[in-house]
Amino acid sequence: MDLTPATIRSAVDRLFDEEVDFLAELVRHPSLRGAERSAQDFIAGELEERGFAVDRWDVRTEDIAGLPGYSPVESPDADAPNVVGALRSRSGSGRSLILNGHVDVVPTGPRDMWAHDPFSPEISDGWLSGRGGGDMKAGLASNLFALAALRSLGQQPAADVFYQSVVEEECTGNGALACLQRGYRADAALISEPFSEHLVSAQVGVLWFQVHLRGRPTHVAYAGSGANAIEAAFPLVAALHELEAQRNAPERRHPEFAEHTHALNLNIGKIVGGDWASSVPAWCTFEARMGVFPGEDLSELRAAIEETIRSAAAEHPFLAGSLPEITYFGFAAEGYALADDRRPAAAEATSALAAAHQEVAGEPLEHEAITATTDARFFGLYARTPALVYGPRAESIHGFDERVDLESVRRVTQATALFIADWCGLEGI
Repeated sequence: MDLTPATIRSAVDRLFDEEVDFLAELVRHPSLRGAERSAQDFIAGELEERGFAVDRWDVRTEDIAGLPGYSPVESPDADAPNVVGALRSRSGSGRSLILNGHVDVVPTGPRDMWAHDPFSPEISDGWLSGRGGGDMKAGLASNLFALAALRSLGQQPAADVFYQSVVEEECTGNGALACLQRGYRADAALISEPFSEHLVSAQVGVLWFQVHLRGRPTHVAYAGSGANAIEAAFPLVAALHELEAQRNAPERRHPEFAEHTHALNLNIGKIVGGDWASSVPAWCTFEARMGVFPGEDLSELRAAIEETIRSAAAEHPFLAGSLPEITYFGFAAEGYALADDRRPAAAEATSALAAAHQEVAGEPLEHEAITATTDARFFGLYARTPALVYGPRAESIHGFDERVDLESVRRVTQATALFIADWCGLEGI
């Protein structure tokens, strides 16, 4: 058989209905944080049926806590299984590859604000909707079915390929870190996150933190004699937004973000406090997320946050004598820029993906610096492995009525199959 790009693309097309069925079934598994096991069992079963050597293990903090890139977790005993399927080459004549994706999804928010059950996927006008359909179960599907298309042609990669389905990407990235600790390495990594068929040239880092305030409770009738811990949070939030503006100043930007006027985003994601509507609240905690440019030190960002909180508290009539406490949990993620990787492997992998995309899309591969983070940093920063982030077009990820463009999924699957054929080479099964 003549293995032309057209032949490979046609093989993807023949399996595409099966790929969509796989994606829909995967979305039906509500793989929220700590509840990923059923989805991982489904993926592991699919891998075993397709001839992969499957490795399943629970991500344990004691195994990875001392490694670069580790993020602290609030629930260290959460049920968090990783799955890796290995396809071993007989010849080893090509370049090895990691195909990485995360199975965990973010919370849905109020179910009645969705058009339908977020875990009962529906297909309409070429889109598949459901929580995680875009971010990023479609990427897990495209990775698997790119390999399946090649195998349907009697071919497999001429180098080892590791299909990774990891947990905790949405809160720490510790699932990907656990794969490194487990010993999985390759010449390149491809992560099929939903960034509209663009290659991610750079991504910001992310730091999560909590601010704890203690007030002075009293009956609301005598509110003037108390200290409202919830209201005391407001000037602290305002001060943090001033810090956000300072860190986005043009002279501080990484070159890939030079045209981004607001790449580093502060988000106050959660606030809780008080016990009774007619009592001045004695306590308040708010949780926040702050971005950081590639190359910036997370310890310097922590110091800036702490100084900002201390200075704002010192000007508050009550907090000056009851300083807030700052703790860190979840993301402690450095930024990563593929564009800064000058090693030949990075250029070669980028060129191979660009050629595959051009063949499928009929236009050059667009590069994009994103204001979010992905697991690419683990491979690029800690394993010296070029990490390519390239996946389908999706809408409303992390929002209501999340959905993914199925024709975009088809194109990404085709491009991934062509990239594997080029980067790894092929050998007969």
